[in-house]
Amino acid sequence: MKITFLGTSAGLPTKERNTQTIILSLAPNDNTFWLFDAGEACQHQILHTNIKLGKIDNIFITHMHGDHLFGLPGLLTSRSFQGGENKPLTVYGPAGIKMYIETTLYVTGSHLNYPLQIVEVSDNDILEIDQYKVYVKKLNHGIDSFGYRIQFPNRQGNLISEKLIQQGIMPGPIYQQFKTQSIVEIDGKTYITKEYRQPEQLGKVITIYGDTMPCEAENELALDADVIVHESTYLDGDIDLSHKYYHSHIDDVAQLMQESKAKRILINHVSNRYTTDDIEELKTIISNKYPSLDFEIVKDFDEFEI
Repeated sequence: MKITFLGTSAGLPTKERNTQTIILSLAPNDNTFWLFDAGEACQHQILHTNIKLGKIDNIFITHMHGDHLFGLPGLLTSRSFQGGENKPLTVYGPAGIKMYIETTLYVTGSHLNYPLQIVEVSDNDILEIDQYKVYVKKLNHGIDSFGYRIQFPNRQGNLISEKLIQQGIMPGPIYQQFKTQSIVEIDGKTYITKEYRQPEQLGKVITIYGDTMPCEAENELALDADVIVHESTYLDGDIDLSHKYYHSHIDDVAQLMQESKAKRILINHVSNRYTTDDIEELKTIISNKYPSLDFEIVKDFDEFEI
């Protein structure tokens, strides 16, 4: 699995950073992509990658602020001409997302050539999408803003081939039965296949947040997550000022990581007042202040394997 950042600025684009857009590749589980937020010009950013619009089958909007969805109508219409024909797409988002999409398509005379489903989410929803579960929690941002915790399925443990060989079972088509069946019979002898596999691997957990100031829902979404993607509009300065505007400060992020025991944090949605040089300097300061914090302040087109 891989997370690609196509927009990492807060509120306004800069010369180096576009507004919020994140792509989650589900490979090797599925050959599809999930899109989280769709900032202005997101489809232009996608052109700089090998991601095809027709392979995006689910879109999650965290909240209705423009820097998170002004690129959505253009992306939806372009998908019709870039491999999306007849391929269903579902958009999840807060109340109002259905009106926004339908009104925009109507007044612009736009027509889609694929089935579009729009689902308005609520606090504590659990979305079951194929083999994945997505837990939805309402955050604290002045308007409805949501975080999405994606639970990936557990993975079957690898075969212990040495143990099979000790039983006289040599590599071949029979190994596929040990991977897919609970019991295998060979020459009248019954084998319990789980005894010949390594322990099941727990599925990864990735949490992607909308804009927020600290709240209890954050901790619930982040608990023991492998990776969280979280805003830190304020990388320094007055923490009270960040909360005044319902945003997070780097100190909030560090506390969330400590309390939730999440393993890694990818920080986005940084204020447009920070230059690239500013961020490099602040990374050193943050690392010194929080030496155990496994973090990265991401920039556009950064990719991270999960």
